[in-house]
Amino acid sequence: CSAWTSTNRELTDEKRIRIPKLLKMLATEGHHTPFEKSSLHFLMTSEIASHIHALKHRISVSINGESARYKEIKEDKFYIQEDWPRDWQNALRSFSENGNNLYHKCLKDLVEKHNFDKKRAKESARFFKGYNSQIDCDIMFNWRSFYHFLNLRNKLAAQKEIREIAAEMLRLVRNIEGNPFKYTLEAFNLC
Repeated sequence: CSAWTSTNRELTDEKRIRIPKLLKMLATEGHHTPFEKSSLHFLMTSEIASHIHALKHRISVSINGESARYKEIKEDKFYIQEDWPRDWQNALRSFSENGNNLYHKCLKDLVEKHNFDKKRAKESARFFKGYNSQIDCDIMFNWRSFYHFLNLRNKLAAQKEIREIAAEMLRLVRNIEGNPFKYTLEAFNLC
């Protein structure tokens, strides 16, 4: 209906039949504004590096992630690259566990021995967390911004971890019950 605003928004049976063709034309011709009306909402757990990739180059994307200022990070989640040699996986695991232990010790020490405000102590102690530390975030795209994200992050040249996240997001959209994005996925050749 958004695409038909300039003519007549009444959705007739005849117009319903034309929807796949209309969406394909809009996608092909670069008329993506009507696609901003659709929303996609994800809850994502990712390491800090992928969180940064989700933030960069975004258009109309709403992201809210765990904050070490307002919350003491009690779950010491971290990501280990599965394709690394075992010795480097072990080294990163050891580094991550050490950093997490230092985070908790530093936080406690800054508050109890040095009288830091708890918020300031949490902010400071988080520097012991590495780029592979995982956080939870809430991310919402309109379709246009989701397509932009996929064009940047679902490519072989993208960082492996964010590429896997983008591919999983696309898989989830393809498998939404009732397939509400069927014609949009077809219009953008994402089937």
